[in-house]
Amino acid sequence: MIRVEIANEQSKHVFDSQLLQAAVRAVLEGESIQEADVSIAIVDDPAIHILNRKYLEHDYATDVLSFLLSSGDEPLEGEIIVSADTAERESSHYGWHAIDELLLYLIHGTLHLVGYDDASDADRKTMRAKEHEYLTKLGRPPQTETGRIDLRGASS
Repeated sequence: MIRVEIANEQSKHVFDSQLLQAAVRAVLEGESIQEADVSIAIVDDPAIHILNRKYLEHDYATDVLSFLLSSGDEPLEGEIIVSADTAERESSHYGWHAIDELLLYLIHGTLHLVGYDDASDADRKTMRAKEHEYLTKLGRPPQTETGRIDLRGASS
């Protein structure tokens, strides 16, 4: 069974919770994960900045953080934290909707939970292709000529 819970910890932006859950489920099911418990926290830039500094020692706001809480043969358990402020700002910069940017962040974070990495150019290319695949499965392919995820992509 796949369980996805959302905690909206900010009040400036409104997003469709079912669509956000569907993005995480699409990745988990697409990557053959049958048992998972994933928590999503939607926060603002000040909150994600604090978490980024605390856990990764990066002194800036970021778009998405993901934390794998399970190990070995245990069912997947993880947390994904996304910044609604960053999604709003970046979406206007790239010419698509904030919800699409947030979906990209969730897909990116979920891919990290299931084992993908983007440390090398080859890994990053694989991850961008997966992001494109899952955005397309959700009926929200990148709208730019080269595709939003090719322009920048979510950070780790």
